[in-house]
Amino acid sequence: MSEDTATIGKSYFTPFNIIAGLIVIMGLVLTVIRFTGGLAATTNLSDYNPWGLWIGFDLLVGVALAAGGYVTSAAVYLFGMKKYHSAVRPAILTAFLGYALVVLALHYDVGRPWRLPYPFIVQQGTTSLLFEVGACVALYLMVLFIEFTPVPLEWLGFKHARNLVVKLTLLLTVFGVVLSTLHQSSLGALFLIAPSKLHPLWYSPYLPVYFFVSSIIAGLSMVIFESTLSFRFFKHKMDESHSAEKDTIALGFGKAASFVLAGYFIIKVIGISAGNQWHFLTTNYGLWYLVELLGFVALPCFFYAVGVRDKNVTLIKWTAFWTVIGVVINRFNVSMIAFNWHLPSSERYFPHWMEIGISVFIVTVGLIAFKFIVTRMPILYEHPEYKDAH
Repeated sequence: MSEDTATIGKSYFTPFNIIAGLIVIMGLVLTVIRFTGGLAATTNLSDYNPWGLWIGFDLLVGVALAAGGYVTSAAVYLFGMKKYHSAVRPAILTAFLGYALVVLALHYDVGRPWRLPYPFIVQQGTTSLLFEVGACVALYLMVLFIEFTPVPLEWLGFKHARNLVVKLTLLLTVFGVVLSTLHQSSLGALFLIAPSKLHPLWYSPYLPVYFFVSSIIAGLSMVIFESTLSFRFFKHKMDESHSAEKDTIALGFGKAASFVLAGYFIIKVIGISAGNQWHFLTTNYGLWYLVELLGFVALPCFFYAVGVRDKNVTLIKWTAFWTVIGVVINRFNVSMIAFNWHLPSSERYFPHWMEIGISVFIVTVGLIAFKFIVTRMPILYEHPEYKDAH
């Protein structure tokens, strides 16, 4: 084999590329089945369970884990924490891809996806929470796109356009925080209309507050988790500044996450007290609720605090991973596990394997896009022509 052929083989036929390629092929086949056979051909959704995995995971989890964009931008540009500036671009990229994939996933979940723009141009349903969520997500996706554009503009060498967009940074950050506050909380408010379907331990008038506060936790933890993976797989793309600041970011964001988790634990307990739902804690659902509350809220709060006190970055990184899992479990509990809890097991929803396959396909598309951008554009390093521009 010639040297060129060996280089090509080493570059393209990697385990990641092979596995991702197979998943993409499977996803495209399932996409054809979904849009030719309808929802019935690919899902286990029903009138009792109209929202399934594509809402619980692709939307609720996706939006929560993409919160690192507004959390990091607010910390750096609104609160002046410039020492975390190296985390901004990776967080914005993750948020932008996350929200773009949420919109893509909605096309699979909605029975008539071509009617997604209707609320804006045909039926102005401004009294609906869904309208508010849709409007905020659409607007915030545009904000994220504009916030992200300096990266490709630097890559392409469009200096004047890049400088123009950078001047809008503060305005975009404020707008992004406002929009995120609205739709992160409104996703929880959507479930306020189903008090008889959602288990009393998870149903609460504080659901909008729970969703918003937990999105901050998810954002802080995802920044730590993502920076850990980026250093593991893209260390060769990092400059000295990004490599040196990764531990500072972990310690700072871990400290913030510990405080927010403590506050989140308190308001969750207040919610149980306000609804006088203590007796449910002795049931099977109550035990699972305690697993979520103690195992994925109180425990990471403690480990974050210990990690920051001892400057144990490794502990903080593992805690971030554990916290991300906890946010995923919480969204699954609200949208699927504790939803329609009173129905017999035979009528309960469980995702069809094609639903799982399409969700894996969407996540894989995001990973491919992230890898493509990070390996080519100034995400993990400062562009040579814009050193110290931040």
